[in-house]
Amino acid sequence: MKPSTILVLLLALGSVAAHAAPAAPLPADRIVAVVNSEAITQLELNSRLAQVERQLTSQKVQLPPHDVLERQILERMIVDQAQVQFAKDSGIQVTDIEVEAAIQRIADGNRMNAREFRIALEKDGVAWNKFREEIRQEMTFSRLREREVESRLVVSDSEVDNYLDSAAHANSSQSVLLAHIILRVPEQADSAKVAGIRSRAEQALQQVRGGEDFGRVAASYSDAPDGLTGGVIDWRPVDRLPGPYIEAVRNLKPGEISPLIRTSAGFHIVKLVDRRGGDQELKSLKQTRARHILIKVNEVVSDAEARRKLESLKERLDNGADFAELARVNSTDLSAPKGGDLGWLYEGDTVPEFERAMNALKVGEISAPVRSPFGWHLIQVQERRTEDASPERRRQVARQALRERKSDEAYQDWLSQLRDRAYVEYHLDDR
Repeated sequence: MKPSTILVLLLALGSVAAHAAPAAPLPADRIVAVVNSEAITQLELNSRLAQVERQLTSQKVQLPPHDVLERQILERMIVDQAQVQFAKDSGIQVTDIEVEAAIQRIADGNRMNAREFRIALEKDGVAWNKFREEIRQEMTFSRLREREVESRLVVSDSEVDNYLDSAAHANSSQSVLLAHIILRVPEQADSAKVAGIRSRAEQALQQVRGGEDFGRVAASYSDAPDGLTGGVIDWRPVDRLPGPYIEAVRNLKPGEISPLIRTSAGFHIVKLVDRRGGDQELKSLKQTRARHILIKVNEVVSDAEARRKLESLKERLDNGADFAELARVNSTDLSAPKGGDLGWLYEGDTVPEFERAMNALKVGEISAPVRSPFGWHLIQVQERRTEDASPERRRQVARQALRERKSDEAYQDWLSQLRDRAYVEYHLDDR
C-alpha cells in the first residue's frame, strides 16, 4: 500500500496515527503544556508535528513556518486532551471489540483482511498499537459529540415551516465543496481580545485573497478540527451547511472567497472550491427497494465467524439459491420472516456503510459481505424509483437538514466552551 493511501484512510477518521520510533536515540523529553492535571510532552508534540507535516505534504499543501505550525498543533492537542478527560470523567468508554470492528471496516474498505491491513500499516511505518488508540480516541470523540451536542439539538415545527417556505430549500439538490478557516473567540473575551482575533482573521483573509495557498493559511490560523488538513469540508448539500455559510456561498463562484464572517464561535473565512447539482425544489425523492441477510456480531458469534458465514451464503446465492429462503433461515433481524425484505428505503434511512454498498449495486445484484455497526450483511437491490415526496416526508427531510445545519455550529460552540473551562499551563517557550 502506498503511503498516500494510508493517509487517506487515517484522514477519513479525522486523525493520523503515530509512526514507529526512529532508530536514532530520542532527545530528553520535557513538558510543553499541562491541561488540567495531564501533561503534553515535547516528544508527543514532535511526533504529531511530523505526522501533520507529512500529511500536508501528501496533499500538496505548502507548509506554514515551523513555529507557527507547532503552536497550532499544540493548541489542537490541548483541545483533544480536554475532550479525553471529559469523556473519562463522564464514563464514556470504547471497548476493544468496538475498536477492532471499526478497524475491520477500514480494512474492508481497502479490500483487505485485518492481517493484511496491519502489515500494510506497519510497512508504511505506522505503529499498530498507537493506530488502535487513535481509532479509539476518534470513536470516543464521536460519542461525546452525539451525547453532548447532537442529542440536545432541537428543531421546532416553526423552523421546519420556515425552511419549507423559504428559498433555501430550492437548492436542496445542489452540493458544494468548501474550505474554511475559523478563528475561535473565547466565550468571556473582552473587546481588546476580540479586536486582536479580528486583526489576525483579517491577516488570514488578506493572505488568501492575495494568492497564498488556502490550506497553508488554514494550517497557520484555523482553530477548526480540520484546520491541519487544509480546512476542507467535503461535498455537502447546500441546505446542510451552517446558516452563515449558506449566505456566504450563495453568490460565490468556484475559487472565490467570502468576506470575514462573524458568528458566536468566532471569525470565519469560506472558500467555494466547487459546486454541482441543479436548483430544484424538494418535490421528488429517490427510493431503493432492498433486502438483506444480517448476521449480528456478539459474544457468541465473532466478527470473523459472521463474515465467513455470509461468504458461504454468498457462494450459494451465486449458484442459484433463493435469497428469501436463505434470509428466513439465517438472518438475525426482524426482516427474516419477510425474506429479508426492507421495503422502500429513502436516502438516509440506513447507516452510511449500508447505504454506500446498496447504492453501488445494480438492480438484482448481490453485494459481497458488508460490515456495519449492526453486523455483516448481504444486500440485494430489487427495484429503484423516484416518487413525489409526501408532505410528511418533506417535513422529515427538512427537519434532518436543519439538524445537520445546526450541528456543526453547536459542536464548535461546545468545543470552545470546553477549551475555555480547561486549566492550561504553557511551557513551550521554556527552552
